[in-house]
Amino acid sequence: MELFLAMLPLLLYYIIFNLYKLGYQKKDQCCYMLSYECHKAAEDQKLDPRSSARIISRNKNLGIEEYKFLLKTTVSSGIGEETYIPKNIIEGREESATLMDEISEMDGILFDTVDELFAKTGVSPSEINIIVSSVSLFSPAPSLTARVINRYKMREDIKAFNLSGMGCSASVVAIDLVKQLFKTYKNSFAIVMSTESMSSHWYPGKDKSMMLSNILFRTGGCSILLTNNRDWKNKALMELTCSVRTHIGSNDEAYNSCFQAEDDLGINGFRLNKDLPKAGAKALTMNLRVLLPKVIPLSEVIRYQISYYRNKIMKRPTPKDAGPGFDLRSGIDHFCVHPGGRAIIDEAGQSLALNDYDLEPARMALYRFGNTSSGGLWYVLGYMEAKQRLKKGDTILMISLGAGFKCNNCVWKVMKDLEDTNVWKNCIDQYPPKTLANSFSKILASISDESMNFTSLEDYLP
Repeated sequence: MELFLAMLPLLLYYIIFNLYKLGYQKKDQCCYMLSYECHKAAEDQKLDPRSSARIISRNKNLGIEEYKFLLKTTVSSGIGEETYIPKNIIEGREESATLMDEISEMDGILFDTVDELFAKTGVSPSEINIIVSSVSLFSPAPSLTARVINRYKMREDIKAFNLSGMGCSASVVAIDLVKQLFKTYKNSFAIVMSTESMSSHWYPGKDKSMMLSNILFRTGGCSILLTNNRDWKNKALMELTCSVRTHIGSNDEAYNSCFQAEDDLGINGFRLNKDLPKAGAKALTMNLRVLLPKVIPLSEVIRYQISYYRNKIMKRPTPKDAGPGFDLRSGIDHFCVHPGGRAIIDEAGQSLALNDYDLEPARMALYRFGNTSSGGLWYVLGYMEAKQRLKKGDTILMISLGAGFKCNNCVWKVMKDLEDTNVWKNCIDQYPPKTLANSFSKILASISDESMNFTSLEDYLP
């Protein structure tokens, strides 16, 4: 007993010291977003209905059934008529893309957005300590980060990372990586570059599950400037408060739902199968079980637990549209959903019991810019800002889904009222449009085996 009493002060000191250390480390950890810049391609890269018709007509592998599928899927895809694709595809070289086509595509996106970051924030390239690129389908040597380092003559001790094969959720993976690095590198600046290489990945075959990628994926990307230097807090747009990564690749259905492969003719493509929405919903549910208790009030967590066990004891069925069970708006103000496609957006909306107002930014980003892979979330965020939805103190849940299968989500806190029209400049007042219909709906309505001349599909457009 006497020994215990003698040791008690030391034990209390040890506990207090570790609690203080934990609190100090938590206080010292921060991740501020200073700026983000989305890429808007040149007008000569715009995929209008006639350009789309010419590209479809060039594919000699397509028959009547494939044309019907393409038209029907395009009409219901949620994609508009002002998205962008690489120049080599516009020029008719989709089956003969060169390495220079890919490099030129990446340089155009990365240099454009990084130029804007430096111009807008006043941060010098020599001040960047960490740089991360997230491009799934293109990994050249020297790397993409090396190209940026060389262009801007960045410092010799910069920490460079290139993420490949991570799919549409790679941007949040990169953000989370920077957050972890900030624990070691104090008072640092980091750039995250998120985009996808499309120039050599246009699918010229006839496998329907692979043709979907041509309908959904478009040219675009974003660069983000982050810091953990508290002296920049007053200049920050947002602060990262939480990030959670979930990987369900051990599940075969989820793993195979989004897959790069060859079709029966040996043509490379990206297969998106019918299990994709289901995999997305499952990964999202698992992720939110970890994330939501970190961001919603304790009172809401307790209410949910009581309700859950009461329903379980009384054997009450859970309504299909009940959402996650939590009152999300008790801790979240805005929902930045990955614009991966109409089915993905709708599935996320149903899983979270979101309304049309919540899903409008994702639907409009998909309609105006298409699925720009890991860069897509930032067009959604840009829409929210351009519509002046984001006010000081608001919280934003970023929801990203990608091949593997992964769900990577994070929460941002808005540091000041935001109203930059960014990439939506000159067009934000036109959104949302009265209808999301496109020109191909008229072709679909009149198509018949006898009358359709597939070598002149362009003639069917109004």
